[in-house]
Amino acid sequence: MIQQKSIPLSRQAAVTYFIISLLLNTFGNGLTVALNLGSALWTASAVNLMHLIHLNLFTILMLYGILVVIANALLLEQLDWTRMVGNFIFMLPYSYLVGLFTHLLLQTPINSLPLWLKVILDLFGISLVAIAISIYQRVNWVLHPNDDLMQIIRFKFCHGRAALAMWLSIVPPVVIMVFCWLLDHQLYAVNIGTLVALFFQGAIIGWSDRHVFPALKHQGLNKIEN
Repeated sequence: MIQQKSIPLSRQAAVTYFIISLLLNTFGNGLTVALNLGSALWTASAVNLMHLIHLNLFTILMLYGILVVIANALLLEQLDWTRMVGNFIFMLPYSYLVGLFTHLLLQTPINSLPLWLKVILDLFGISLVAIAISIYQRVNWVLHPNDDLMQIIRFKFCHGRAALAMWLSIVPPVVIMVFCWLLDHQLYAVNIGTLVALFFQGAIIGWSDRHVFPALKHQGLNKIEN
């Protein structure tokens, strides 16, 4: 386990860090969606499942959220209602802001840019998402269920190793995509951005823990480790 001296955050500091991370996350996601160069694994798997079973994406993402919240409770071996409600609260501004940033970016000539520049912007967007995850996981106030899953796996089973926890946390969406591909013989929403997120997002989160707001340490890990 990583040993850290965790200084409790004031409410104002926690809110400030959370807002910064939420904006970075949603802008980064909006940028990658607008560029259409591949979605992150959970989103990509939802898109493939949408094409297979013909449910709308919002419904599938909400079902994902409910199932992951249940999985998190099982891993923690307790029903932490504050944590669970926080997961659902996070999804509301997150979903709205991703849609807003995607809409605003699509009003710009971003997709008329040269491919090499679009790839760079896509990598930038993925990096912003990873940095944001690092920040709000350290604040540990309210998290997206998927990021909470990674947080639990990281500190309960992986001795603080972000990259390993990321890999383990994306096993479910990868299995779902393989299942969809076997039945539908097609893959949707998979491109360079998906591959970069798959192989490097965990490492970027670990790097951000040390270099982005380095004074900010993980809060409330006793609820995971106990």
